[in-house]
Amino acid sequence: VQLQASGGGLVQPGGSLRLSCAASGFTFDDYAIGWFRQAPGKEREGVLCISRSDRTTYYLDSVKGRFTVSRDNAKSTVYLQINSLEPEDTSVYYCAAKVYYCSPAGYMYWGQGTLVTVSS
Repeated sequence: VQLQASGGGLVQPGGSLRLSCAASGFTFDDYAIGWFRQAPGKEREGVLCISRSDRTTYYLDSVKGRFTVSRDNAKSTVYLQINSLEPEDTSVYYCAAKVYYCSPAGYMYWGQGTLVTVSS
């Protein structure tokens, strides 16, 4: 089982990034995929989740309207589009898989994380 997050980098405030989470080793269609982030010196927090039926659940009000998530089951990949980036978005972003339904906890598989740095 593997979840590979990628697409992070250094971006200026107001910029955009698209993160990817490529999965393998399990039946991707049966899993909800969540995105989490951990800023330096802070605890990990849930950002959002996309269900098996493409429904998005947001866990952070601050990302609504800026972060959108989509999934391509044929490619076993989830995409996180991040727009209007703010310095407060600087974090390591992780994707995780949970069987069936979205929830803030209970994720079985985790990726290694990709660093997003927002700075001028």
